[in-house]
Amino acid sequence: MLRSMPVRRFKRGFKLGLIKLLIGNKAAGVHLSYVGQGASADLCRRIVDIGHTDILVVTDKALKELGLAERALAPLADAGVNLHWYAGVDPDPTFAHVTEGAEVLRAAGCTAIVAVGGGSSMDAAKIIACTRTSDDSPDKWVGLNKVPDDVLPIYAIPTTSGTGSEATMGAVIKDPEEKLKHIIVGENLLPQAVALDPDLLLGLPAPVTAATGIDALTHGIEAYICIWDRGTRKENGRLAIQGVFRWLERAVQHPEDVEARQGMAVAAYHAGIAINQVGVGNVHAIAHQLGARYGIPHGQANALALPHVLKACLAEAETALAELAVVTNVSDAASPAARAQAFRRGSAGSDRQSRHCRD
Repeated sequence: MLRSMPVRRFKRGFKLGLIKLLIGNKAAGVHLSYVGQGASADLCRRIVDIGHTDILVVTDKALKELGLAERALAPLADAGVNLHWYAGVDPDPTFAHVTEGAEVLRAAGCTAIVAVGGGSSMDAAKIIACTRTSDDSPDKWVGLNKVPDDVLPIYAIPTTSGTGSEATMGAVIKDPEEKLKHIIVGENLLPQAVALDPDLLLGLPAPVTAATGIDALTHGIEAYICIWDRGTRKENGRLAIQGVFRWLERAVQHPEDVEARQGMAVAAYHAGIAINQVGVGNVHAIAHQLGARYGIPHGQANALALPHVLKACLAEAETALAELAVVTNVSDAASPAARAQAFRRGSAGSDRQSRHCRD
């Protein structure tokens, strides 16, 4: 069944376009990052100092109703900034979400966008930002380097740790009619600043924590074993992988653990930078199609695909996987083949965390 999916088309188009994009890409990550408890307040103060008076807030219904988004942005409201809400984002945003958000943006005359939520809210916010001066249909921006030059400033406050969208210059959007997921990538989509605030992650349910964590792990692994660059660009992939191995299980088991939440937020951020540098690979090529066709949440789809992809590329990626076994303390066996096999078996995507994703 997977053979009928447009996996090869996704990989080929992404690879060719990303090579062109990286040639001129100077920004490996977000321009400014705030990390730690109270980071969201620091970001809000930065936005006030810049002088924005009308902000579009892009989030989902649950975060709005729970009051989490309003709590994160309270310093903006206290400073007299007008907050205009679009809280209609669903998992896997569509072009319809973009159109709805754009209507709010234009009616209010917003000068910047703050995304509060997971990858869906951040991806939707990025594409909505493209509608500032363009009347084009959003589907015209699908691909690489097709977004308008004049994009609204984007600020990101993630409430999950996994997608890395807060650190990337891309967005994923679903076409429910074609049952496809499309990518929109351009340097202008890179957020101006991000707040990695562990207080906003406390209490996140174990299945969501595990699924988003597997997404971050997959980003890191795919970046590290990528054959395009075996130099310094592996570093962010390594940091992401080590962070997930160190903190994910603890965050799943102890949802109120601030240190674990911050560790996972930083790991996901490094994984996002890794995406900017070398892109994603076969796991995502498969996972996006599983999500588009069957509605499988992205983290779960990665958890399903990751062990099989690692098995398929074990020989070609042996050296890199053997290195990962050592830096994650999975194995110190003398044989590189044994270490690579141990990492494949011991990766969080193939064992306990996969079960947490489904619980």
